[in-house]
Amino acid sequence: MTTEIDIQGRTIGPGRPTYVIAELSANHLQSFERAVKLIQAAKEAGADAVKLQTYTPDSLTISCDNPYFRIQEGTLWAGRTLYDLYSEAATPYEWHVGLKRAADDLGITLFSTSFDVAGVDFLEKLGMPVHKIASFELVDLPLIRKAAQTGKPLILSTGMATLAEIEEAVNAAREAGAKKLALLKTNSGYPAPPEEMNLRTIPHLREAFGLPVGLSDHTLSVHVPTVAVTLGASIIEKHLTLSRSEPGPDSAFSLEPHEFRAMVEGIRMAEKAIGRVSYGPTPREEPSRMLRRSLFVVRDIKAGETFTEDNVRSIRPAHGLHPRHLYDVLGRKAKQDIVKGTPLSW
Repeated sequence: MTTEIDIQGRTIGPGRPTYVIAELSANHLQSFERAVKLIQAAKEAGADAVKLQTYTPDSLTISCDNPYFRIQEGTLWAGRTLYDLYSEAATPYEWHVGLKRAADDLGITLFSTSFDVAGVDFLEKLGMPVHKIASFELVDLPLIRKAAQTGKPLILSTGMATLAEIEEAVNAAREAGAKKLALLKTNSGYPAPPEEMNLRTIPHLREAFGLPVGLSDHTLSVHVPTVAVTLGASIIEKHLTLSRSEPGPDSAFSLEPHEFRAMVEGIRMAEKAIGRVSYGPTPREEPSRMLRRSLFVVRDIKAGETFTEDNVRSIRPAHGLHPRHLYDVLGRKAKQDIVKGTPLSW
């Protein structure tokens, strides 16, 4: 087991900068130019990587209109056939080379989710640096084994999965040779309500499997990923669209570029704030140490006069004796005249 993976020289895991992935999915709206603009927007918004989805409608399902193949109520796509939806949402295979070139030119990593064995082979020919398995395919153990056999890092989304199903998928990947695995906590609702995210699962997953764990987030919140990072998420994946006003299968649960940028800024701020286990003053706090309390004479005292609570107090600043010594001092007598505002010393 390893708690880190590497993607194109970037180390991902606990204590490392969060790896932020912009999911394009169907937000290209069947326009190659729009897909390129999305890659550019991802780069400008601070994403570390862009992710595609590699499938054809025939690789996911069959063209069939009986009730089994119609999407049920409770989703954005209710009533549509699976084949119709995936025909609209698919990223054409012939785009992949051009999109990878565009990403390379911009200096941003591009990879994809494959949905069948042929897709894995296709992505391997393109030299993709990492493979991703979607939450719906977590139960497709032959597909997981195929992706694991490439030797590339493998990211598994876990939406809807029981702990036993996740264990079965992880074991299948490891048995097939996967050495670098990561898991993404996912809620496969579209959009997902924040109250169903259960982000406390993130540290539990990391402890259970000894792997880097992240979040694939389908809420519309820019704050949920920040909370996930504070709980140990090493990867954040979020859908990106140029505008939710333009209809598309995934628009309703995708962030616009300015929102994605705000999310990334929140993540980076959270990373700074998390820091490390630390006690005692930080460099910025050091000057404030002198504003702590200490024991001072607060009224003029004559030699031989007794120290009392009326003439000695614990006040700011910190030039006198530590306040812990107040009751050691009270009742003793001054050896000399002491003027008001003098810090006490032995």
